[in-house]
Amino acid sequence: MENFTELDAYLFGQGTHYEIYRKLGAHPFKDEKGEGVRFAVWAPKAKRVFVIGEFNEWNETVNEMERIEPEGIGVYETFIPGVEIGSLYKYLIETQDGTLLYKADPYANEGELRPGNASKITDIEHFKWTDDKWMKERAACKDPYDKPMAIYEVHPGSWMRHPNREDDGFYTYREFAHALADYVIDMGYTHVELMGISEYPFDGSWGYQVTGYYAPTSRYGTPEDFAYFVDYLHKKEIGVILDWVPAHFPKDAHGLADFDGTPTYEYADPRKGEHPDWGTKIFDYGKNEVKNFLIGSALLWIEHYHIDGLRVDAVASMLYLDYGKNDGEWVANEYGENKNLEAIEFFRHINTLILGRNPGVVMIAEESTAWPQITGKVEEGGLNFTYKWNMGWMHDFLDYMKLDPYFRKDNHHKMTFAMSYNGSEHYILVLSHDEVVHLKCSMINKMPGLEEDKFANLKVGYAFMMGHPGKKLLFMGQDIAQSREWSEKREIDWDLLEDPKNKGIQNFMRELLHIYRKYPCMYEIDNGWDGFEWINANDAEKSIYSFIRKGKSDKKNLLFVFNFTPVERKDFRVGVPEKKDYRLILTSQGKRFGSKKGVPRKKIYKAVKKTWDNREYSIAYPLPPYGVAVFEY
Repeated sequence: MENFTELDAYLFGQGTHYEIYRKLGAHPFKDEKGEGVRFAVWAPKAKRVFVIGEFNEWNETVNEMERIEPEGIGVYETFIPGVEIGSLYKYLIETQDGTLLYKADPYANEGELRPGNASKITDIEHFKWTDDKWMKERAACKDPYDKPMAIYEVHPGSWMRHPNREDDGFYTYREFAHALADYVIDMGYTHVELMGISEYPFDGSWGYQVTGYYAPTSRYGTPEDFAYFVDYLHKKEIGVILDWVPAHFPKDAHGLADFDGTPTYEYADPRKGEHPDWGTKIFDYGKNEVKNFLIGSALLWIEHYHIDGLRVDAVASMLYLDYGKNDGEWVANEYGENKNLEAIEFFRHINTLILGRNPGVVMIAEESTAWPQITGKVEEGGLNFTYKWNMGWMHDFLDYMKLDPYFRKDNHHKMTFAMSYNGSEHYILVLSHDEVVHLKCSMINKMPGLEEDKFANLKVGYAFMMGHPGKKLLFMGQDIAQSREWSEKREIDWDLLEDPKNKGIQNFMRELLHIYRKYPCMYEIDNGWDGFEWINANDAEKSIYSFIRKGKSDKKNLLFVFNFTPVERKDFRVGVPEKKDYRLILTSQGKRFGSKKGVPRKKIYKAVKKTWDNREYSIAYPLPPYGVAVFEY
């Protein structure tokens, strides 16, 4: 690593140093003094800065850093010969008033395993990637919207653990790669989304209070181990998405808060710089060096670690100055509004940059409000995300599914409303980790009725989700109907699969996922009416919905029918778009899916000229209680 030059300082000061992670931090280096490590840190208001570590026995005065002043940027650097890979270190920062702060390296590529919080010297430049085929195909992708995306959201430390071990029993990144890939391929997911990869101190934050934005957490291994994980999944044709948290950071003493004794990374005004509900600091998006820090982190994950997309956490908290705050706790922008203009500019910059430099990568917003144009183009006033989580659909869906079937007829609109705004954004339908924690109940225990009813409800609900326009995301454990809420402290209750009802849910979800990937009509046209058509959206009295999904070729389209009550409809009839044969490809019945009722023997249903649902032709199908029927035509 070369010295931090005037050009580096200029680009950093402009917020456009897109390989800043190669210049700041700690990097192996060789010069006339021999081999060692070059350290560089941004601490603009510090009085003095020292490097302390295992290599100097944590001596607080022996390795003082030099402040370099091109552009007056406030970067300190030094070269220490003889430092070896794996050594722990920190920066000792002396503030202007003489206070000593012991800080981890914001740009460190590896951290000490918690409860330790030092940084660790590592070399991330020599991993041998073997995912060329995946990366070439990704780069050639001109339009991600017409590709299938069924995401399996995973918390690595609680997906599966080694039993009877004195430590946490975590799978390493390498072990996790093999076990997870096997499961994802078997089930039919296209992508995994990983929670809690950027280094963080407290397990209970699940990785959403980050201290190491450039470091894969050491809980599961080294940076090279993490690179192996991504490489392996790519070779198995599985995309990898990371949760990424540019909204806030914790106040831990070793972290970013008041880094040089002043608000360095956060807004100085606590009304802008703190989240009262979360007890965290808010990044100062008006400061170019801070924006560059976040942009560099995103680029590291995508360009160095080959990550296929970032799901950006808590976007709404960044866009609204008054998010989670009462009157007097926030400051309006220059126009007297509650919009954070600096965060808006940050999103437009980073999304345009990342998607422009990395075709085929996706940027996903977890955004819970009606803010317009989240996925809109910048030139049209949008933020240029690729996708937005459809939180509105999720809330309506769960509100409906929790109801006793008797009351569903009065809430019929909750399952149709999402189509009224479906074209306004590019959406992902999500049933994420947030819905199965904090006494919200597991997915199966949200369902009404006795045990058999709960499982039947869950099947029809999952089928509706998979048929509805929008990409998909399901959190681990939901596809086996885990009965307990999720906890980061234990693995998924895999032993539930010994129960035929739980195994039936898994088999049903697997069938849905494979149908989703097999039929282009399920994913090619997700945000327009060209790919979707209601057959009957208004049968509130029976709580039955029917619609069709169409692809670009108009071949192998699918007709979906859902019965959300326990009432059997032996004489059920549904209107169809054409006089054709309709082949039954999926029903929720049968022993394989945990149902006592047998599978219909008849597979082909011929349309007859009988007007129904305002259509000239129709078919008759005996719709069972909580029945799902999917027909190909």
